[in-house]
Amino acid sequence: MARHPYRQIRAKYTSTTITAYQAYSPSIADAAVDAQKFVPPFSRTRMTWIKPSFLWMAYRSGWARKPKQERVLAIDITREGFEWALQHSCLSHYPGHDVEEKAKWQKRLQNSPVRVQWDPERDLQFTPLDYRSIQIGLSADAVNKYVDDWIVGITDVTEVMRQIEKCLAEDRMEDATRLVPAEEVYPLSEELKGILEAT
Repeated sequence: MARHPYRQIRAKYTSTTITAYQAYSPSIADAAVDAQKFVPPFSRTRMTWIKPSFLWMAYRSGWARKPKQERVLAIDITREGFEWALQHSCLSHYPGHDVEEKAKWQKRLQNSPVRVQWDPERDLQFTPLDYRSIQIGLSADAVNKYVDDWIVGITDVTEVMRQIEKCLAEDRMEDATRLVPAEEVYPLSEELKGILEAT
């Protein structure tokens, strides 16, 4: 089996859009699906995290069973917007030991409206894998751009989560695997790879 690079974005995407996932309470999810954008009770004042990995979202929400994460939404956003977020992002944690470089990172962290974390990817049993999945936290101007400009469609995929969970409970691994959306390696420029510490 081919090994995945340690830090690599894998996602469902087209030539113009990329799909990210978020989990919310029913009140926020219902309003978002109806409006096809995030509206109150969604709050723009809090950092909101988007996740291109379906299985990482499944892990984080416990197959959409955790409190205030009972509904999982697939949000199609423009690739232009997604790449703006990456361009203006900063790693949540400094990966090195160089004092001068750490000072540069701290300055970027203070000024960036976007946070990036690389967390262990998960399989269908939520076992942590030996490569990472990206989570992207949007705040301030990035949230406004996300809500007002980037979103082109919102789909409730909670039932897909529940179907996969049921297949796993019944030991129907092949059926569960077929239900997971196919994700491909997302192409990054060398500049973005550098910002994200991607490999």
